[in-house]
Amino acid sequence: MVKYSEHGLDRTFAALADPTRRALLARLGKQDGISVSELAQPFAMSLPAIMKHLDVLSDAGLIARAKTGRIVSCRLTARPMEQAMNWLNGYQRFWSESLDRLAAFVEGDQWPSNPALPATPPDRASPSHVGSMPRRQKSTRRGPTRKK
Repeated sequence: MVKYSEHGLDRTFAALADPTRRALLARLGKQDGISVSELAQPFAMSLPAIMKHLDVLSDAGLIARAKTGRIVSCRLTARPMEQAMNWLNGYQRFWSESLDRLAAFVEGDQWPSNPALPATPPDRASPSHVGSMPRRQKSTRRGPTRKK
């Protein structure tokens, strides 16, 4: 079983939760080694606000920054996202099986039953042997109404 750093996953998912940070990562995915000022250009926020977003991404290990003279450039680092994907892939198996069962049900195909559950005969809706109860009679007919 793969060991995950819970703190690392928490930081990764917290960093990815913000749409601005995801947009910054998308830009870095297209153009690696871009300067902070170029990275901040399309966003309608101040450079200090962008720097705070970059700090969160850097703390999560999603980006690396390098300073050359007065220019700070950023590049994408994939290791934390790889750990997050490995964690998510454990749930992909669950959802794939569930969606396959749903598709088989909708299409009317037989899906192999879970061996832990008793199999129900295909010609009956339920294994119940109880007959239907007689319909309850309606209450007495409606009484007289008052006219104004």
